[in-house]
Amino acid sequence: MRKVGLTVRPAGVADLPSLVDLRLANAEAHIALDPGTYRVPRREAVVRHFTAVLADEAGRDAVLVAEAHDGRVIGMIEVLPQSDPPEHQILRPEPSAQVHTVVLPDARGLGVGSALLAAAQRWASDRGITYLSAGIHHRNVDAVRFYRRHGYTDAGLSLGRRVDQVRGAD
Repeated sequence: MRKVGLTVRPAGVADLPSLVDLRLANAEAHIALDPGTYRVPRREAVVRHFTAVLADEAGRDAVLVAEAHDGRVIGMIEVLPQSDPPEHQILRPEPSAQVHTVVLPDARGLGVGSALLAAAQRWASDRGITYLSAGIHHRNVDAVRFYRRHGYTDAGLSLGRRVDQVRGAD
């Protein structure tokens, strides 16, 4: 893995166009994995999302960016804290968050994702979060390999079924 000079920092309002472009490019890549599951959100919706997150002074969610030495944003990671399960459920509460990492294709293999993930882990730890998860599509072998290399392991199995397929199945 080649290393590149970069800075990982909290995203700011000036990063909004880059964040939107990263999200939309990531959506296109995921459509190639499974067009029945993924979509390309409307640009306006993505702008609203990141505008709201960046304006949240409480900083509940984090958006960190990786900036190359030339000032170009080449990756981002979102850290989204999860609510504890309700008292009536059997899952034990644990401060947790989901992470979503995006690195531009031309910046992969340079340590950008690793730097973003390390920064996200520090951000989470500083806020008492003890568990991070990453929801990865099983066909996204590069992402699975990346997270496994960083100590992420299988944390269960999510099964699903379309309700409209249930009719007449008795």
